[in-house]
This record gives sequence, C-alpha cells and structure tokens, in this order.
Amino acid sequence: MLDSPKIELEFYRKMKEKTISFFQSVYEVVVLIPYGRVTTYGAIGNYLGMKSSARMVGWAMNACHSNKNIPAHRVVNSSGLLTGKHHFGHPKEMEELLQKEGIEIENGIKIIRFKDAFWDPSEELL
Repeated sequence: MLDSPKIELEFYRKMKEKTISFFQSVYEVVVLIPYGRVTTYGAIGNYLGMKSSARMVGWAMNACHSNKNIPAHRVVNSSGLLTGKHHFGHPKEMEELLQKEGIEIENGIKIIRFKDAFWDPSEELL
C-alpha cells in the first residue's frame, strides 16, 4: 500500500499515462501493417522494445476495435491464429476482413501460409 492518498493518486495517474502512451505506440505500428499482411502481438511488442509484452499489445488491440482507422484484424497470435476474433462485431468479421485482403483462413481460425503473410515491424521499419 502507498503512504497517502495523494501519493497513490499520483502513482495511478503516472501508470495511466504510461499505459496510454504504450497503447498509442502499438496503434502507430498497427496502422503501418500493409494490406494483405499480418503481424503478431509479440512482434509489435518486440519492435517497441518490450520483448515480453505480447499480452499488453493484446490489451491495446482489445481497446481499439471501435476505431475503424486501426486495422486490428491484421494482428494475430504467433501461430497465425485469429485469437482476437471475438472482439469484433460478429465472430466472422476478422476472418472476412482478412479474406478480403487475400489471406486464406483455415476452419475460421488459422491463417494458411502464415509465414508468407507475416510482416515483422523490426525488419520492415528501420
């Protein structure tokens, strides 16, 4: 527990600012993912210098699905699974958006030829 309500409030204010800043950094990477390509939560975290932050990237992605300017459908897990699909308007929306971009999906859950579709921001953004 922190010493006083004022110190506690300041601590939480700073944490909120850092979280908002991290989320914004995630979104700045996501808008750069090319049409017809995908990346992973971990690849974004790695690019941002936080190698073990895939889960935090996932939280950022979960918070942005109402923003149509952020192509959240292009972010998948490290196996090419559409793990974020339940955060879209309907269960097949993520799959349909990817298919419109030419990405083939197997059984509504996994990207076929994931390695070919994978875009690594650490290699592509210099």
